[in-house]
Amino acid sequence: MGTALIYDEEMTKYSLLWVDPACKIEVPERLSVSYEALVRTGLSDRCVSVPSREASDAEILLVHSEEYLEGVKKTPHMTLEDLKEFTLQYGDVYFHPNIYHCAKLAAGSALQLVDSVMTGKVRNGMALVRPPGHHSMRSAASGFCVFNNVAIAARYAKQKHGAKRVLIVDWDIHHGQGVQYCFEDDPSVLYFSWHRYEHQEFWPNLRESDYDSVGKESGAGFNINVPWNKVGMENSDYLSVFCHVLLPVAYEFCPDLVLVCAGFDSAIGDPEGEMCATPDIFAHLTHLLMNLAGGKLCAVLEGGYNLTSLAQSVCQTVQTLLGDPLPRLANLRGPCESALETLQCVRSVQRRYWPILKHAADPPMTDVSTKRIKLAKAEEEKAETAEDERSQEEKVWPEPAERLRPPVCSASALPDDTDCPDGLKCLTSSKDLRPLLVSRIKNRSTEDAGDADGVATFSRLYTLIEKMTTNEIGNSVALVPDVAAAVKCVVQDLGSDLAKRVLVVCIGKEELNYATTDGKMLVVQISGDDREEQKGKYYIPMCLKKGCGDTVGFIQAVLGLLLPVGYEYNPDLVLLIRMPGSGVSDCMWQQLIALLQVFAKGHTLVLMQTNDGACMGPTASALLGHPAPPLQELLTPLPDDGDALERMRERLQADWKMLQTTVSTGNGETAKS
Repeated sequence: MGTALIYDEEMTKYSLLWVDPACKIEVPERLSVSYEALVRTGLSDRCVSVPSREASDAEILLVHSEEYLEGVKKTPHMTLEDLKEFTLQYGDVYFHPNIYHCAKLAAGSALQLVDSVMTGKVRNGMALVRPPGHHSMRSAASGFCVFNNVAIAARYAKQKHGAKRVLIVDWDIHHGQGVQYCFEDDPSVLYFSWHRYEHQEFWPNLRESDYDSVGKESGAGFNINVPWNKVGMENSDYLSVFCHVLLPVAYEFCPDLVLVCAGFDSAIGDPEGEMCATPDIFAHLTHLLMNLAGGKLCAVLEGGYNLTSLAQSVCQTVQTLLGDPLPRLANLRGPCESALETLQCVRSVQRRYWPILKHAADPPMTDVSTKRIKLAKAEEEKAETAEDERSQEEKVWPEPAERLRPPVCSASALPDDTDCPDGLKCLTSSKDLRPLLVSRIKNRSTEDAGDADGVATFSRLYTLIEKMTTNEIGNSVALVPDVAAAVKCVVQDLGSDLAKRVLVVCIGKEELNYATTDGKMLVVQISGDDREEQKGKYYIPMCLKKGCGDTVGFIQAVLGLLLPVGYEYNPDLVLLIRMPGSGVSDCMWQQLIALLQVFAKGHTLVLMQTNDGACMGPTASALLGHPAPPLQELLTPLPDDGDALERMRERLQADWKMLQTTVSTGNGETAKS
């Protein structure tokens, strides 16, 4: 279906006409360097070009007042002095004779993108627009924003396309107060924003940007604020919030459309954000959202003021929308203490609205919100502000690694009498076998592979793994007569020869005795088998009381346990095992496969038993990158499953820091729910 890209050079044709230190960073080059980077890397040619258009008055009035619109309409005819005076009534924004035209193009581009995605002309897309929008309020410009592009797009999607639930994810470093005000009493729009806050010391300096502003009346719980109270947040902090807050709630909300306020001032090097998250984190954040809403995702540019990290982050986002393998994220250390404080506060206040979070811990003993008396900032911190800004501008980070698409996206090893699904390259004929491996496999796995069929099966498995590790194949699936024997052969004999770190994810009951203590293999097992005993750091069993058919318990385990641990482990290869009779639904199975693509550059081998061939269609679809069907409405999680997950988290978080969701109480323990 493709990925839409909207860019119009016309939106670069306005700039600041007077001296204003607060506004000098908002320059036309923000747009041009982003687009030029997409052209230079060949990404723009791979996208479906969608023309921009101006939003109509009626569309703008979906969010803004008529009085405000009429005022902005007059700006093209104002003198310089009139423009200055008009600007003074708003905060941290500037007007220009051409900005009204550009603002209409920006809002209209967001609507064009929504039209393209909701009608199925494309799967997803990105609109490079200027001016940004998420600060703009019903009757006021603010923070470089004139019209609230994404808020207009959300109401438009509901009105024109019948979207019942819209998720807005705002990863800009500033709080999008305009979006919050627009939807704070609306349960059909879930707004999530993380933002630099520093106990209300950072712009826009609003009390309602704190974590306990959750929405009003029927919209209570549908506003999620994640305030960063320190600068320097890293990839680990961003991913922790996604895994432990946003994604669980988003899956429970089950949106029909995902809109992203794609501000990249939250990336390293930005003078506004002063954060340390690298551009490739946006590849992962994007992917983690792409299986919500059946893949209907629209990213609309907001902020980003370091032209280097901005362009890199835009490229990472678009490349992920196009379906390219994700870069590996190394050295994830778990969230910092300040991020943990915020995470604990957010989860504790949201648990009353979202059953999937109901086992979250109480707030920290020390209240970090602005309800407490704010401590005056130390004088030395104020003196160091200018120095910090200079060092941020001079910060150096590595160029994101090239993301190479393998020649073959997905391959399979199937019995000769099994049809190969469309899109998969099938390794079935004798020419695909590796004769030199035969004797070696027989010698090392005589018990399981002594016959000719066994040798052929394991030879094909070796070929699949080898081609994935050399990036000739992206991912693969194999149907085998005995999945337990195949797993044993792969993890004990084949995988260890080709990959230094293997993440084994087993779905269903099976006695796994393959866990190692050297870290070469991490085994995570999800089943209905009541075995919570832990066989060391590298074997993690998760028992679901109703088994793997319990969708809400399953997604809890995947998001709250498997993803954080997998990110910290950072494998070279993922082995996904579907045991016979696992009970997992096809829809959940597709979601799992898609989520596991965040690891090992997407190199996943799926093993299933021959009599499970009915699942080949959904498996192939997920491996090929087709969006998984939505999980639909999630039931209230079973208390036993929530308790088990929290016990597991308590046990494991000393070894796996990405599992942490609470701060230490001071005696080495974490807060209890």
